[in-house]
Amino acid sequence: MTGGAGFIGSHVADALLGRGDDVHIVDNLSSGRRENVPSRAELQELDIRDEALAELAARLRPEVVFHLAAQADVGTSVARPVFDADVNVIGTIRVLEAAREAGARVVFTSTGGAIYGEREQPAREDAPRLPASPYAASKLAGEEYLAMWNRLHGTSHVVCRLANVYGTRQLPELEGGVVAIFLDRLRDGRPTEIFGDGLQTRDFVYVGDVASALLAAAGGEGIYNVGSGIATRIVDLHRLCAETAGVAQEPSFSEPRPGDLRHSVLDAGRAGRELGWHAETPLEAGLQAIWEAG
Repeated sequence: MTGGAGFIGSHVADALLGRGDDVHIVDNLSSGRRENVPSRAELQELDIRDEALAELAARLRPEVVFHLAAQADVGTSVARPVFDADVNVIGTIRVLEAAREAGARVVFTSTGGAIYGEREQPAREDAPRLPASPYAASKLAGEEYLAMWNRLHGTSHVVCRLANVYGTRQLPELEGGVVAIFLDRLRDGRPTEIFGDGLQTRDFVYVGDVASALLAAAGGEGIYNVGSGIATRIVDLHRLCAETAGVAQEPSFSEPRPGDLRHSVLDAGRAGRELGWHAETPLEAGLQAIWEAG
């Protein structure tokens, strides 16, 4: 697994270990944390762009590679598009080559909303792809490399397009972690901020549900959306976070950020039909779980 010391990756590692799998984690710890790595998993401190990745895969011979390592911040991708492409495109090619050395199947985590662009209705997998940021474009490029690899090498790699994932272990510093940012600031009594008018909508899906989806996708084929299918306004998310924290705090409002979407919700019907997967955790329950975890 790449990125297994990170937020989502560590939960996937827990799920794999819980069903009795051997787990080897590749992470350069640039954003992942050593303490996130489960004690029964083996950590290889390595960048996915390193040529040594193929040698490692040839030695370990994994059956499945869950590829979660990425440059995942939209703002960073706008400011540093070359760096974004280096990690998300070149890094993904390195992973594909390493998996080919080992004869392993790849489950690639992509981004749903950012790839589909503005959508008034929940986006299905066959919706037009309209990336609105370098991050979304680099993830879409990674998807195309997977599809080409499948055609060229006869592999059966799988793509999961994730909605806005939230949950325990999410860093409150990164742009994508709006839930973590709100709850962290509310816990400390600090001001909270919404970029834009707060009426923009997002599809929030709990990290435990996402881990289940990725494991299920290893037995599927093609592309799967992974989301709740529920549009939540950011002002309503803030209200729920404040209620969870037990405070009556109003946010301030700032200008929208470059690359931000107005509306983004996923239709995960295909995952339900083919994988038997559905998001099970209501937003309120997920927020409470984060709050109690501290």
